[in-house]
Amino acid sequence: MVRRVAARLEVFRDLADASDALARRVVANARAAVKERGRFSWVISGGRTPLGLYERLAGPLGRPLPWAATEVYFADERCVAPARPDSNFGSAWSTFLHRVPISRRRVQRLRGEVRPPSAEAARYARLIGRLDGPEPRFDVVLLGIGPDGHTASLFPGAPATRERRRSVVAVRRAGQPPYVPRLTLTPRALSSARDVCFLVAGADKADALRRTLSAPPAGDTAYPASLIRPSSPATWFVDRAASGGSSASRRGRGP
Repeated sequence: MVRRVAARLEVFRDLADASDALARRVVANARAAVKERGRFSWVISGGRTPLGLYERLAGPLGRPLPWAATEVYFADERCVAPARPDSNFGSAWSTFLHRVPISRRRVQRLRGEVRPPSAEAARYARLIGRLDGPEPRFDVVLLGIGPDGHTASLFPGAPATRERRRSVVAVRRAGQPPYVPRLTLTPRALSSARDVCFLVAGADKADALRRTLSAPPAGDTAYPASLIRPSSPATWFVDRAASGGSSASRRGRGP
């Protein structure tokens, strides 16, 4: 696999092994952040792929995580009420956030029910604060990738992929079902992290992964995941099916 976007690719036997490794990475980053700066700020994503990771962090693997000093943010949200099954917050809350010792006030959700969505985008941008300081805004940003190359709610060719001034924007129409409006952090905001980790699984993601990692160094709006460019190369935790037979380092149990 030819790689032009700065990245570290780690290939695992399956999603379970990739999730185990990423859970340990999150815990290590969290403990280091609290030791060095007194807090851990983490951006999480929706979708089905990270649910196993979240389950692990709600169990024994997540016990060493300093939840009392952790702040959780969201990469994107559908413009629906939090009780809806397609709410990213609702999914994260029911899967693991209600099971860990984190204060509700430290879970900074994107309020998908607010109208107009642009008002919530402006509020969340104020909450995030400036991105042009000397240090990254977040400690860890967790992302995934769709078969079309989208990440968060940054869809191929959409105006949000070209946003440079703002950190959070409203998306009028999603590029995949459900086609409801969304809120999303911009490439600039998602890149403002000490550590960006992608979790990718499934053969249907193989082509998008290959094209994303072979995009020009500045990224390609046709593959929005390639636009996420943190100061240190992102790490891709990928299962064997999504790797498309990559010869990158393989980890996990068994052949």
